[in-house]
Amino acid sequence: MESLLQVDKLNVVYDSPKGQVKAVKDVSFTIQKGEIFGLVGESGCGKSTTAFGISRLLRPPARITSGSVKLKGRELTTLTDSEFDGIRWSQLSIILQSAMNNLNPVIKIQDQLIDAILAHKKMTIKEAIKHSEFLLSLVDIQPDRLRSFPHELSGGMRQRVVIAMALALNPDLIIMDEPTTALDVVVQNGIIKKTLDLQKKFGFSILFITHDLPLMLEICDRVGVMYAGELVEVMRREDLLQNARHPYTQGLLRSFPSLQGEKTRLEGIPGHPPNLINPPKGCSFHPRCPHAMALCRVHEPSAIHDRKGIVACHLYGEEGEMSEPLSTAGEIN
Repeated sequence: MESLLQVDKLNVVYDSPKGQVKAVKDVSFTIQKGEIFGLVGESGCGKSTTAFGISRLLRPPARITSGSVKLKGRELTTLTDSEFDGIRWSQLSIILQSAMNNLNPVIKIQDQLIDAILAHKKMTIKEAIKHSEFLLSLVDIQPDRLRSFPHELSGGMRQRVVIAMALALNPDLIIMDEPTTALDVVVQNGIIKKTLDLQKKFGFSILFITHDLPLMLEICDRVGVMYAGELVEVMRREDLLQNARHPYTQGLLRSFPSLQGEKTRLEGIPGHPPNLINPPKGCSFHPRCPHAMALCRVHEPSAIHDRKGIVACHLYGEEGEMSEPLSTAGEIN
């Protein structure tokens, strides 16, 4: 498959009076054409910051310090704002957590859609209105809702309007940053189903961000697991569910109930994510890891790339195979 997005050693910090918060550290991954790639992890792990870095939405005190982001082979981090405006909507669009963060509450839906369309396409107002009606029909909303204000729509309808807006110029990649967090499970299911139907119809790629691992395992082709600003594991979803390698990923999988098989006791991950101003030495997960060794306290693990995916853990050797059985790994906690 051909790579659409290439993120290579992306680093993002937040400047603060107490020091730099290393929110994203050497994150690297690719997204193929037509692929749904997921980023999952606890709140504060750097998922949204990664998305904002890719889409050039970071604002001070956040800033990219190093790394590369290429979309269709074009470097995005060095583009001027006006150059990036030519990419926004037409090649890359983003859907945020709450639809009200995407929609202006005092402007009608029609005006917001038309504004995005006319900024990038040569159309008459009449043609733009007709295209807006088509976009709403894609997400099962009646055309007369174009004249509504955002507050006159339900939460699910607002989110579908935002999806329609993201599709306005048929982009290659849509970033979805926890798009269903504020919705009930029934509406969430409808939004996800509609998104997948549209993805199959138009063939765009998706970077899907959530802390909901079961949802991610249901819809994504590959899943990247983030912890403390780092990408600790990447696998195909079916492999991750059965053979996750990183102890943090294993902990996440044990923390939600299975819909099949026997009942099992749920296990949480002890402790808390580290302070990113002063992270622990060595592996950032070692204070919470049940398999941590003395080596983990001193040396940061390197990412191992193999046929299974990517894993950053001292339990695995250069070939990605376990270098020491979990039962005999020397615990330090």
